[in-house]
Amino acid sequence: MEKPEDRIEKVIELASPVSRVWRALTDHEEFGRWFRVRLDGPFKPGAISTGQMTYPGYEHYPWLATVERMDQERLFSFRWHDFDEKSGVDVADQPTTLVEFRLDAIANGTRLSIRESGFASIPNPRRLEILRGNTEGWNIQAQNIAAYVAG
Repeated sequence: MEKPEDRIEKVIELASPVSRVWRALTDHEEFGRWFRVRLDGPFKPGAISTGQMTYPGYEHYPWLATVERMDQERLFSFRWHDFDEKSGVDVADQPTTLVEFRLDAIANGTRLSIRESGFASIPNPRRLEILRGNTEGWNIQAQNIAAYVAG
């Protein structure tokens, strides 16, 4: 059973239509612009997504995720690998968490719910470090996508 400390949840309201937010999430080039990652190709359910982070300070981090679901203009989800560079373990062999973006139409645009879960798969003491870092990361990324779709 998932515990509250095993997930991060963030909800933001965007003054953009669901179709615009969906495109920013699921078009790999648009996703790369606001998320700051250079992806090697389009997102496809069941497919592995690879690339390189471009976020300042994390440019040496690889991007490795498996797209789980792309329910048109409702849900986009992927499992991405933690990258513990100090472990010496290949990123493909490191634990994953599940990231879900849920979109709901609201009167003035879109309610975007971001949830990352599965932190129990990451061993302590790293788990707490990742929870803290990713919580701050999602705060930043929520601002990034809001600015991106507004612009």
